[in-house]
Amino acid sequence: MKTYTKKYSETTKKILMGIALTGVVTIAATSPYFLLGIAKEIIRQNKKKSFQRLNKQKIKEVEKKTAQTIARLNKNKLVVLNEENGLLKIQLSEKGKKVIKEIEFNNMKINQPNKWDGKWRVIAFDIPRTAPKNSRDYLRHKLKELKFYPLQKSIFAHPYPCEKEIEILCEFYQLWPYVNILLVEKISNDQDLKKHFNL
Repeated sequence: MKTYTKKYSETTKKILMGIALTGVVTIAATSPYFLLGIAKEIIRQNKKKSFQRLNKQKIKEVEKKTAQTIARLNKNKLVVLNEENGLLKIQLSEKGKKVIKEIEFNNMKINQPNKWDGKWRVIAFDIPRTAPKNSRDYLRHKLKELKFYPLQKSIFAHPYPCEKEIEILCEFYQLWPYVNILLVEKISNDQDLKKHFNL
């Protein structure tokens, strides 16, 4: 299973996410400093309060660093630069989109509602040897990372809605045929479960 995000810095990931949120960044193709122009546009469209508090010199440094990062992204084929009708456009390449998916996957978490509905989400899986290599171990590791409680080696439980997250896991690890999501109202001897989730 090929991964991408481990090779890139947090700054690079933030810029990729900025391009992903914007969709397509466009500037006039006549600009002799087009990378700097693109950097300024990305920063402008994703501006945060922390950036607004910087002085002019610091802002220029951020813009220059962003432009340099964009050049590396283009060299590494994570973004695509195209000129069309006098405009220069930058957007994510297919490889860049894969990096974004993995960033989102790594940042995934299960939201806790204000009140528990009293039901358990039980994830059961039976993964054959023909499945992608190590996918069983990857899935177990990610479920534990998401605070699922292991009832057995291939059965995990969580009290909060997590269907969307499980769908993402199954798609990412190519395991849809082997994973079931059960909505259970009662699990016997659930004291340890409730203690694990502070219920």
